[in-house]
Amino acid sequence: MGFREAHEASSTPDATPQPAGAPSRGRSAVLWLACAAQFMVVLDVSVVNVALPSIEAALGFDSVSLQWVVGGYALVFAGFLLLGGRLADLYGRRRVFLWGLALFTASSLVGGLATTPGVLIAMRAVQGLGAAVLAPATLTILTTTFTEGPARTRALATWTAVSSAGGAAGNLLGGVLTDTLSWRSILLINVPIGAAAVLAAVRLLPADHARSEPGKLDLPGALLATLGVSALVHGVTQAGAHGWRSPAVLVGLSVGVAALAAFAAVETRYATAPLLPPRLLRMRPVWAGNVVMLLAGACFIPMWYFLSLYMQGELHYGALATGAGFLPHTLVGIAAARLAPAVMRHAGPRTLIMGSALLSAAGFVWQSRIETGSGYLEGLLGPAVVMSAGMGLLITPITTTVTSGIPEQDAGAASGLMNATRQIGGALGLAALVTLAATTAGTAASYRAVFLTIAAVCTGVAALALTLPAPHGQDER
Repeated sequence: MGFREAHEASSTPDATPQPAGAPSRGRSAVLWLACAAQFMVVLDVSVVNVALPSIEAALGFDSVSLQWVVGGYALVFAGFLLLGGRLADLYGRRRVFLWGLALFTASSLVGGLATTPGVLIAMRAVQGLGAAVLAPATLTILTTTFTEGPARTRALATWTAVSSAGGAAGNLLGGVLTDTLSWRSILLINVPIGAAAVLAAVRLLPADHARSEPGKLDLPGALLATLGVSALVHGVTQAGAHGWRSPAVLVGLSVGVAALAAFAAVETRYATAPLLPPRLLRMRPVWAGNVVMLLAGACFIPMWYFLSLYMQGELHYGALATGAGFLPHTLVGIAAARLAPAVMRHAGPRTLIMGSALLSAAGFVWQSRIETGSGYLEGLLGPAVVMSAGMGLLITPITTTVTSGIPEQDAGAASGLMNATRQIGGALGLAALVTLAATTAGTAASYRAVFLTIAAVCTGVAALALTLPAPHGQDER
């Protein structure tokens, strides 16, 4: 999967030279190390879903606390992404990558051996923290290893394909491991993979440059950003279960908005070393690209939820069969992501974003025609190909746009912002669509309303692509 692209990226002359004294292991190895870490991070968002009944029975969870096995990871992951991204700029990409990997691996071990609900929930939260440190570091490593141009585009396409595979493979892998071993294996499998990745990172990643002054962390900004994003995500995720007017939702949204407003004031007026430098948000590729990524996350992250709901609720698939049902989405998405660099060479990122968003919109319109009696072949397979092709083609040019022209000292902040934007978009989109489905009479009508709404948002993504900068000269070729 993407080996050819990784090899070409590593051997292209426009890649950044390795620092003096760093072992020459080949950039393809660095690319695959970053992709392996990103795969683990994305996989663990969904891998526990199908194991929840086994976890509930084994550890004595009640229905209220069980949701935090998933929610604890997702909430901490989203809340700490901005901080995790900035840490790589301040303390070194190699060092922060190792910190995140070690934290993620250790918490997976303790969580896999947990005997009480409290320990498992706590370790899932620590896993989310490790993931928030690790995910921006993987992207930062790629954007600083490969200079802008074809090599970086191919590297980001491989990273995107692996991320898509991790998100889609979670349910399938979780079902296989839970059925054949136990629920503990879905966490314990991270331990040997993480340990191998730590050893590989020590050998492959160049040492961080010595700094004349230690990095200064914007603690007030870090606390406000973490509080704001966490409260906002918590508020919108509670809306699906309790309604937008419930106290839990209103308090979460109010705290989130207030904290983010205070964060903006601190970053622009008071911080000497901002967590999110305002100069980044003045760059059109950054602010426009992140708006596009926010809306893309609002489309594609909820897609998995509603399709899983349909397969299990209407087709009566088990967990393993549902995971297998997502294989066409996964394979087509990977193939499209691998194709994206070639299309970008001819069309440029802005045109590809517009075309792939419209392709996705067409797929969602097709998916909206599903009926409660539709089988898999006639109801899901065709739309899966079109939607996933659009999704696979879309993410690479957005990522390329958002990370273009970023000074190396701000690469981590830009990566953290893009990851946070996508997660917030997914949370907002899912909460809004769950509410829409709940207020629409009839099962078929609910699915129709949801998928037509997603199609409308995808069309909006295509329109917003016009705000992105046009390619200059032959830069994209």
